[in-house]
Amino acid sequence: MNLYYILFIYLALINIFAIIITVYDKHQAIRNGWRVKEFTLLLVSFLGGSISMYVTMQLIRHKTKKLKFMLGIPLIIVLQFIICAAVIYFVR
Repeated sequence: MNLYYILFIYLALINIFAIIITVYDKHQAIRNGWRVKEFTLLLVSFLGGSISMYVTMQLIRHKTKKLKFMLGIPLIIVLQFIICAAVIYFVR
């Protein structure tokens, strides 16, 4: 199986999962129910779901007043782009 195909599937799944847990956490916040830990949200973002999580948070207005998320997730995105660029540069 092609490595790019595996990476694509992984990123698709982690981004779908990021959307699901972000929407779930917002739903639970409204209902005063069990919440997803902030560490878990940031970890999923770090593991590849950063762009979809950030877009979802903006769309549903969730955690948009928390500096940890509004600065942290964009920093994770930048870090991920730098790592990707470095890997592409050095693998050639």
